[in-house]
Amino acid sequence: MRPKFRNRYLVGFDAILLGALPALAYLIRFEGPDWSPADAGALIAFTLIAVPLKLALFVLGGMYNRLWRQATLGDMTSILRTAAVSAAGATILGFWLPLAGIADVRVPVSVLAFDALATVAVLAAPRLLLKSLYTPSRGLRRDTDPAALIVGAGVAGESIAKETLANPKLGLRLVGFVDDDPDKRSLRLCGLPVLGSLDEIPALIERYHVRELIIAMPEARGSVVRGVVKAARAAGVHTRTVPGVYEILSEQVSLSALREVGIQDLLRREPVTTDLTSVREVFAGGTVLVTGAGGSIGSELCRQIARLEPARVLLLGHGENSIFEIQTALREANPELETVALIADVRDGGRIREIVRTWRPRVILHAAAHKHVPLMEQNVSEAILNNVLGTANVVAAAVEAETEHLVCVSTDKAVRPCSVMGLTKRVAELVVQQAAIEHGRNFVSVRFGNVLGSRGSVVPAFLRQIKAGGPVTVTHPEMRRYFMTVPEAAQLILQAGTLGRCGEVFVLDMGEPVRIVDLAGDLIRLSGLEPGSDIEIRFTGLRPGERLHEEVLIAGESVVPTPHPKVLRAINGELPAGVSARLCVLIAAAEQRQPEPVLRALLTAMVPEATRSDDALGALPAVGHGNGNGHVSGNGNGNGNGSHPAGVAGTGAGDADGAPSRRPPHRSIPSTP
Repeated sequence: MRPKFRNRYLVGFDAILLGALPALAYLIRFEGPDWSPADAGALIAFTLIAVPLKLALFVLGGMYNRLWRQATLGDMTSILRTAAVSAAGATILGFWLPLAGIADVRVPVSVLAFDALATVAVLAAPRLLLKSLYTPSRGLRRDTDPAALIVGAGVAGESIAKETLANPKLGLRLVGFVDDDPDKRSLRLCGLPVLGSLDEIPALIERYHVRELIIAMPEARGSVVRGVVKAARAAGVHTRTVPGVYEILSEQVSLSALREVGIQDLLRREPVTTDLTSVREVFAGGTVLVTGAGGSIGSELCRQIARLEPARVLLLGHGENSIFEIQTALREANPELETVALIADVRDGGRIREIVRTWRPRVILHAAAHKHVPLMEQNVSEAILNNVLGTANVVAAAVEAETEHLVCVSTDKAVRPCSVMGLTKRVAELVVQQAAIEHGRNFVSVRFGNVLGSRGSVVPAFLRQIKAGGPVTVTHPEMRRYFMTVPEAAQLILQAGTLGRCGEVFVLDMGEPVRIVDLAGDLIRLSGLEPGSDIEIRFTGLRPGERLHEEVLIAGESVVPTPHPKVLRAINGELPAGVSARLCVLIAAAEQRQPEPVLRALLTAMVPEATRSDDALGALPAVGHGNGNGHVSGNGNGNGNGSHPAGVAGTGAGDADGAPSRRPPHRSIPSTP
């Protein structure tokens, strides 16, 4: 056991060594102790003044208030800076002595130069000795410990190496690094060699009998991580990785922590990060309302908002259990933050207006929605009421309460929609756009792809199937989707709240779409199995409302860059004519539980760019055109500019040829003041 060493001992060592330096310098200068009485006087005067001066400068430089056994490069820099200042002070003193009448002659320049250089050594030597004495010896590691190879000789790799070398109990024997940077080849980091490039991993695993591969590239592209994992798996080597950039920035884990490689590491693009400094200006000190706060996106939004120092966060949701859970989590992580749990249904316009009128939120993030495509194909009226009426209620309440910012969470399925869910989300975008234009508000929508790990997403479904032994079911071998992580989705929403001005739609540059079958294969391999041999991948065919490829932009939208390189602003074209009137009819028909073909036709009439597919939308009834003041023909040939299904009146009186006249009861839908 090493004895405790305190910094006060260093003061004594420094005083003794510094006191001996001038005499040693004179001995070297005059090649012995044979110097004149004048030089002897100068030596004594210089020593008596220089030693206390240097010690005082050492104190001011913090040389006695550091834990030197854990010294870092910054501490070494402080040593050099303090030594330089003290040497400069001693040099000035040597020339000043005769001018002040303290000595008859000045101190020789050669003596001052030697003293300056030796001062650096006196200051650094004992401290470096302490550092070396307390650095764990690699000899504590046994040859039987499994050999480990670090992939990435950067900051993360250095951090992992230091942690591993400092903790022999981890039971890993590091053999070196691999890195694709040619400038690092054959160099050493933390005393370990950079052995080669990533392409040489299989050969290095065999040569050094590596049993553990540590991926220390938190910002590497998914394709790079996939290649490393594939090489390791082929050699039967276990892989772990440092946390991703979101986990580090969110302070969930430290850079040196290790975890298993996850599906989020295998995205085929670089992760998107957001500078939350500008976002903080919008959220700090204000009240923020999050609808759907108990969902995957909503709960992550709440966690990220909590770090932006808002005055309070309003947690609105229909399910009491999920709201209770996120409020409990926020209170534990942020005890100083005021959170308010609000159990409400966004379809209840009166309740939503009451909440917004009472709390007057500065920002509303609207994440409440029905999102499952096949389910919404079977529950059309519920999709309309939740996604369309719910959005209209929130927007109307925000306008009435003069809310400054509103962000509606949309989806890439709203682009040329062919499903009920996509159609309702596109109509929700139109509701937000119309309110923003009419009232000049910072109301915007955010459109992104599938969210990895969100509730009900494909990844948890695949994992359940793998755990059950398969098969893993994929609808089509060529089905592709854009993917993003939950933190990416939440940060994009927050960023849009800052950038948005008047009805724009923001989209994330998500790189290339990913084949679902590739995603399934990745998950099977990460589970330690092989697709085909251990787990079957079975193709089941497209479900109602699904299509092979998704898009993020609608034809006619102009795309402009934003201050964030990965966030694009899509400026919507002109609003379709008669949005308000058609919205009234759509919501009234949904509340009346009109037949599904009627509801689908009403939805399609509001979205001119909708894709008509018998598989996705079903057989559409004939669509007529009326302005609400005339009549609508059952054969679909009418006049005016409003679109309604056959036999359904507009906002005014009308009758259909060959069918009795039907007029929906008066419906007061949310309208902006």
